[in-house]
Amino acid sequence: MLQRFDERNRDLIVNINGRLVHRDQAGISPFDSAVQGGDAVWEGLRLYNGRIFKLHEHLDRLHRSAVALSFPEIPLHEAIIEEIKRTLVANKMSHGVHIRLTLTRGVKVTSGMDPRLNQSGPTLIVLAEHKAPVYAKTGLTLITSKIRRPPADVLDARIHHANLLNSILAKIEANNAGADDALMLDTRDFVAETNATHVFIVRKGELATSCVVACPEGITRATVIEICATEKIPCMEADLKLNDVYGADEMFCTGTMGELAAVTKVDNRVIGDGRVGPITKRLSDLYAQRTAKEGILVV
Repeated sequence: MLQRFDERNRDLIVNINGRLVHRDQAGISPFDSAVQGGDAVWEGLRLYNGRIFKLHEHLDRLHRSAVALSFPEIPLHEAIIEEIKRTLVANKMSHGVHIRLTLTRGVKVTSGMDPRLNQSGPTLIVLAEHKAPVYAKTGLTLITSKIRRPPADVLDARIHHANLLNSILAKIEANNAGADDALMLDTRDFVAETNATHVFIVRKGELATSCVVACPEGITRATVIEICATEKIPCMEADLKLNDVYGADEMFCTGTMGELAAVTKVDNRVIGDGRVGPITKRLSDLYAQRTAKEGILVV
Protein backbone atom coordinates (compact mmCIF):
# COMPACT_ATOMS: atom_id res chain seq x y z
CA MET A 1 0.00 0.00 0.00
CA LEU A 2 1.70 3.14 -1.23
CA GLN A 3 0.04 6.54 -1.31
CA ARG A 4 -0.05 8.14 -4.74
CA PHE A 5 0.69 11.74 -5.57
CA ASP A 6 -2.42 13.82 -6.22
CA GLU A 7 -1.79 16.33 -8.99
CA ARG A 8 -4.04 18.84 -7.19
CA ASN A 9 -1.33 19.09 -4.52
CA ARG A 10 1.40 20.27 -6.89
CA ASP A 11 0.90 23.94 -6.04
CA LEU A 12 -0.12 23.67 -2.40
CA ILE A 13 0.10 26.69 -0.16
CA VAL A 14 1.69 25.77 3.18
CA ASN A 15 1.33 27.74 6.42
CA ILE A 16 4.43 28.16 8.58
CA ASN A 17 3.89 30.40 11.61
CA GLY A 18 1.17 32.30 9.75
CA ARG A 19 3.23 32.78 6.60
CA LEU A 20 1.50 31.32 3.54
CA VAL A 21 4.00 30.08 0.96
CA HIS A 22 4.11 27.72 -2.03
CA ARG A 23 5.17 24.20 -1.05
CA ASP A 24 8.41 24.57 -3.02
CA GLN A 25 9.30 27.72 -1.07
CA ALA A 26 8.36 26.40 2.37
CA GLY A 27 11.06 25.73 4.92
CA ILE A 28 11.96 25.85 8.58
CA SER A 29 15.23 26.69 10.27
CA PRO A 30 17.91 24.01 10.66
CA PHE A 31 17.90 25.14 14.29
CA ASP A 32 14.23 24.25 14.72
CA SER A 33 13.58 21.63 17.40
CA ALA A 34 11.81 19.34 14.95
CA VAL A 35 15.00 19.17 12.87
CA GLN A 36 17.34 19.00 15.86
CA GLY A 37 15.65 16.15 17.70
CA GLY A 38 12.10 15.42 16.57
CA ASP A 39 11.02 17.68 19.43
CA ALA A 40 7.49 18.37 18.21
CA VAL A 41 3.90 17.21 18.53
CA TRP A 42 1.38 16.70 15.75
CA GLU A 43 -2.21 15.95 14.80
CA GLY A 44 -3.94 14.69 11.67
CA LEU A 45 -7.32 16.22 10.84
CA ARG A 46 -9.84 15.47 8.11
CA LEU A 47 -12.11 17.96 6.33
CA TYR A 48 -15.56 16.81 5.23
CA ASN A 49 -17.93 19.21 3.45
CA GLY A 50 -16.35 22.29 5.02
CA ARG A 51 -16.23 20.77 8.52
CA ILE A 52 -13.31 19.30 10.43
CA PHE A 53 -14.35 16.17 12.28
CA LYS A 54 -13.46 16.07 16.01
CA LEU A 55 -11.42 19.26 15.70
CA HIS A 56 -11.49 20.22 19.38
CA GLU A 57 -10.63 16.68 20.44
CA HIS A 58 -7.55 16.80 18.23
CA LEU A 59 -6.53 20.23 19.50
CA ASP A 60 -7.02 19.10 23.09
CA ARG A 61 -4.67 16.17 22.46
CA LEU A 62 -2.14 18.48 20.79
CA HIS A 63 -2.24 20.71 23.85
CA ARG A 64 -1.87 17.79 26.28
CA SER A 65 1.12 16.49 24.34
CA ALA A 66 2.79 19.91 24.28
CA VAL A 67 2.22 20.30 28.03
CA ALA A 68 3.71 16.84 28.64
CA LEU A 69 6.83 17.96 26.77
CA SER A 70 6.93 21.21 28.79
CA PHE A 71 6.56 23.53 25.81
CA PRO A 72 6.76 27.02 27.34
CA GLU A 73 4.41 28.45 24.73
CA ILE A 74 1.34 26.75 23.25
CA PRO A 75 -1.00 28.58 20.85
CA LEU A 76 -4.65 28.88 21.85
CA HIS A 77 -7.15 26.70 20.01
CA GLU A 78 -8.67 29.80 18.42
CA ALA A 79 -5.32 30.89 16.99
CA ILE A 80 -4.66 27.46 15.48
CA ILE A 81 -8.16 27.27 13.99
CA GLU A 82 -7.66 30.68 12.38
CA GLU A 83 -4.45 29.48 10.70
CA ILE A 84 -6.21 26.33 9.51
CA LYS A 85 -8.96 28.46 7.97
CA ARG A 86 -6.45 30.73 6.23
CA THR A 87 -4.64 27.71 4.79
CA LEU A 88 -7.82 26.09 3.48
CA VAL A 89 -9.03 29.33 1.90
CA ALA A 90 -5.63 29.88 0.25
CA ASN A 91 -5.88 26.39 -1.28
CA LYS A 92 -9.60 26.66 -2.13
CA MET A 93 -10.28 23.45 -0.19
CA SER A 94 -13.62 22.31 1.22
CA HIS A 95 -13.77 18.49 1.13
CA GLY A 96 -11.62 15.37 0.91
CA VAL A 97 -8.71 17.03 2.64
CA HIS A 98 -6.23 15.77 5.22
CA ILE A 99 -4.57 18.38 7.43
CA ARG A 100 -1.39 17.73 9.34
CA LEU A 101 -0.66 20.10 12.19
CA THR A 102 2.88 20.16 13.57
CA LEU A 103 3.83 22.20 16.61
CA THR A 104 7.54 22.28 17.44
CA ARG A 105 9.25 23.70 20.50
CA GLY A 106 10.67 26.38 18.22
CA VAL A 107 14.07 27.63 17.09
CA LYS A 108 17.26 27.17 19.11
CA VAL A 109 20.03 29.75 19.44
CA THR A 110 22.56 27.02 18.73
CA SER A 111 22.33 23.32 17.95
CA GLY A 112 21.83 20.97 20.85
CA MET A 113 19.31 18.89 22.74
CA ASP A 114 18.78 21.17 25.77
CA PRO A 115 15.34 22.89 25.65
CA ARG A 116 16.90 25.92 27.35
CA LEU A 117 18.49 26.66 23.99
CA ASN A 118 15.02 27.43 22.64
CA GLN A 119 14.60 31.16 22.93
CA SER A 120 11.98 31.66 20.24
CA GLY A 121 8.99 29.55 19.49
CA PRO A 122 6.90 27.62 19.01
CA THR A 123 6.72 26.82 15.29
CA LEU A 124 3.26 25.97 13.93
CA ILE A 125 3.03 24.22 10.56
CA VAL A 126 -0.31 23.69 8.80
CA LEU A 127 -0.11 21.31 5.84
CA ALA A 128 -3.41 20.65 4.05
CA GLU A 129 -3.52 18.16 1.16
CA HIS A 130 -6.16 16.78 -1.14
CA LYS A 131 -6.11 13.22 0.16
CA ALA A 132 -8.73 10.50 0.24
CA PRO A 133 -8.56 7.82 2.97
CA VAL A 134 -5.33 6.01 2.27
CA TYR A 135 -6.29 2.37 2.90
CA ALA A 136 -8.00 0.05 0.44
CA LYS A 137 -11.49 -0.96 1.52
CA THR A 138 -10.95 -4.52 0.27
CA GLY A 139 -8.75 -5.53 3.21
CA LEU A 140 -5.23 -5.01 4.48
CA THR A 141 -2.40 -7.48 5.04
CA LEU A 142 -0.25 -7.13 8.17
CA ILE A 143 2.90 -8.75 9.48
CA THR A 144 3.94 -8.71 13.14
CA SER A 145 6.95 -6.47 13.60
CA LYS A 146 10.01 -7.38 15.65
CA ILE A 147 10.07 -3.76 16.77
CA ARG A 148 8.25 -3.29 20.08
CA ARG A 149 6.29 -0.32 21.32
CA PRO A 150 7.99 1.09 24.43
CA PRO A 151 6.29 1.22 27.83
CA ALA A 152 5.31 4.54 29.41
CA ASP A 153 8.43 4.60 31.61
CA VAL A 154 10.53 4.70 28.43
CA LEU A 155 8.33 7.00 26.32
CA ASP A 156 4.68 7.61 27.14
CA ALA A 157 2.61 6.77 24.06
CA ARG A 158 -0.03 9.28 25.14
CA ILE A 159 2.38 12.01 24.04
CA HIS A 160 1.54 12.42 20.36
CA HIS A 161 5.14 13.30 19.48
CA ALA A 162 6.75 13.64 16.08
CA ASN A 163 9.63 11.24 16.73
CA LEU A 164 8.25 8.33 14.70
CA LEU A 165 11.36 6.20 14.16
CA ASN A 166 9.86 3.31 16.10
CA SER A 167 6.93 3.18 13.68
CA ILE A 168 9.11 3.83 10.65
CA LEU A 169 11.32 0.83 11.46
CA ALA A 170 8.22 -1.34 11.75
CA LYS A 171 6.89 0.03 8.45
CA ILE A 172 10.19 -0.88 6.77
CA GLU A 173 9.69 -4.46 7.95
CA ALA A 174 6.18 -4.47 6.47
CA ASN A 175 7.44 -3.04 3.17
CA ASN A 176 10.17 -5.66 2.96
CA ALA A 177 7.61 -8.41 3.62
CA GLY A 178 5.20 -7.09 0.97
CA ALA A 179 2.57 -6.28 3.62
CA ASP A 180 0.49 -3.12 3.91
CA ASP A 181 1.48 -2.35 7.51
CA ALA A 182 3.03 -3.89 10.61
CA LEU A 183 1.29 -5.02 13.77
CA MET A 184 3.30 -3.93 16.81
CA LEU A 185 3.41 -5.56 20.24
CA ASP A 186 4.39 -4.00 23.54
CA THR A 187 7.18 -5.33 25.75
CA ARG A 188 4.65 -7.59 27.53
CA ASP A 189 3.80 -9.40 24.25
CA PHE A 190 0.37 -7.77 24.01
CA VAL A 191 -0.90 -6.09 20.85
CA ALA A 192 -0.35 -2.31 20.90
CA GLU A 193 -1.37 -1.06 17.44
CA THR A 194 -0.02 -1.04 13.91
CA ASN A 195 2.76 1.30 12.87
CA ALA A 196 0.06 3.88 12.02
CA THR A 197 -3.36 2.83 13.35
CA HIS A 198 -5.30 1.35 16.24
CA VAL A 199 -6.76 -2.13 15.88
CA PHE A 200 -10.05 -3.81 16.75
CA ILE A 201 -10.97 -7.47 16.56
CA VAL A 202 -14.45 -9.01 16.42
CA ARG A 203 -15.30 -12.30 18.12
CA LYS A 204 -18.85 -13.69 18.14
CA GLY A 205 -20.29 -10.25 17.49
CA GLU A 206 -18.29 -8.51 20.23
CA LEU A 207 -15.48 -6.01 19.70
CA ALA A 208 -12.19 -5.76 21.56
CA THR A 209 -9.43 -3.21 21.17
CA SER A 210 -6.02 -2.88 22.78
CA CYS A 211 -5.70 -1.07 26.09
CA VAL A 212 -4.07 2.35 25.87
CA VAL A 213 -0.72 1.32 27.34
CA ALA A 214 1.82 1.36 24.51
CA CYS A 215 -0.36 3.20 21.99
CA PRO A 216 -1.75 6.74 21.91
CA GLU A 217 -5.33 7.70 22.70
CA GLY A 218 -6.82 7.56 19.21
CA ILE A 219 -9.57 9.99 18.20
CA THR A 220 -11.01 7.62 15.58
CA ARG A 221 -10.66 4.75 18.04
CA ALA A 222 -12.67 6.71 20.61
CA THR A 223 -15.31 7.51 17.98
CA VAL A 224 -15.76 3.82 17.17
CA ILE A 225 -16.17 3.08 20.88
CA GLU A 226 -18.79 5.88 21.06
CA ILE A 227 -20.65 4.43 18.08
CA CYS A 228 -20.64 0.97 19.66
CA ALA A 229 -22.13 2.37 22.87
CA THR A 230 -24.86 4.19 20.92
CA GLU A 231 -25.69 1.16 18.78
CA LYS A 232 -25.53 -1.30 21.71
CA ILE A 233 -22.65 -3.20 20.10
CA PRO A 234 -20.54 -4.88 22.81
CA CYS A 235 -17.05 -3.37 22.87
CA MET A 236 -14.28 -3.71 25.43
CA GLU A 237 -10.67 -2.71 25.95
CA ALA A 238 -8.43 -5.69 26.65
CA ASP A 239 -4.88 -6.99 26.60
CA LEU A 240 -4.87 -8.84 23.29
CA LYS A 241 -2.43 -11.59 22.36
CA LEU A 242 -1.53 -12.63 18.84
CA ASN A 243 -3.68 -15.74 19.25
CA ASP A 244 -6.68 -13.45 19.81
CA VAL A 245 -5.88 -11.76 16.50
CA TYR A 246 -5.35 -14.99 14.59
CA GLY A 247 -8.65 -16.41 15.89
CA ALA A 248 -10.75 -13.30 15.27
CA ASP A 249 -13.86 -13.41 13.08
CA GLU A 250 -13.04 -9.91 11.81
CA MET A 251 -10.34 -7.32 12.29
CA PHE A 252 -10.08 -3.69 11.32
CA CYS A 253 -7.85 -0.69 11.98
CA THR A 254 -8.77 2.92 12.67
CA GLY A 255 -7.15 6.30 12.13
CA THR A 256 -7.90 9.76 10.80
CA MET A 257 -5.87 9.27 7.63
CA GLY A 258 -7.47 5.93 6.75
CA GLU A 259 -10.79 6.01 8.67
CA LEU A 260 -11.86 2.34 9.15
CA ALA A 261 -10.17 -0.38 7.09
CA ALA A 262 -10.60 -4.14 7.32
CA VAL A 263 -7.62 -6.40 7.97
CA THR A 264 -7.96 -9.74 6.18
CA LYS A 265 -4.56 -11.36 6.75
CA VAL A 266 -1.96 -11.25 9.54
CA ASP A 267 1.35 -13.13 9.31
CA ASN A 268 -0.02 -15.07 6.31
CA ARG A 269 -3.00 -16.24 8.40
CA VAL A 270 -6.42 -15.42 6.99
CA ILE A 271 -8.64 -13.51 9.40
CA GLY A 272 -12.21 -14.86 9.42
CA ASP A 273 -13.23 -15.69 5.88
CA GLY A 274 -10.68 -13.31 4.38
CA ARG A 275 -13.25 -10.68 3.44
CA VAL A 276 -14.55 -7.44 4.93
CA GLY A 277 -16.83 -8.59 7.74
CA PRO A 278 -20.41 -7.41 8.39
CA ILE A 279 -19.61 -5.58 11.63
CA THR A 280 -16.64 -3.82 10.05
CA LYS A 281 -18.87 -2.75 7.17
CA ARG A 282 -21.63 -1.58 9.53
CA LEU A 283 -19.24 0.46 11.67
CA SER A 284 -17.63 1.98 8.56
CA ASP A 285 -21.07 3.10 7.37
CA LEU A 286 -21.98 4.52 10.79
CA TYR A 287 -18.67 6.36 10.94
CA ALA A 288 -19.29 7.83 7.49
CA GLN A 289 -22.72 9.05 8.64
CA ARG A 290 -21.08 10.92 11.49
CA THR A 291 -18.36 12.54 9.42
CA ALA A 292 -20.97 13.67 6.88
CA LYS A 293 -22.89 15.76 9.41
CA GLU A 294 -20.67 16.43 12.45
CA GLY A 295 -17.67 18.69 12.88
CA ILE A 296 -16.60 22.31 13.21
CA LEU A 297 -17.38 24.50 10.20
CA VAL A 298 -14.16 26.14 8.96
CA VAL A 299 -14.84 27.00 5.29
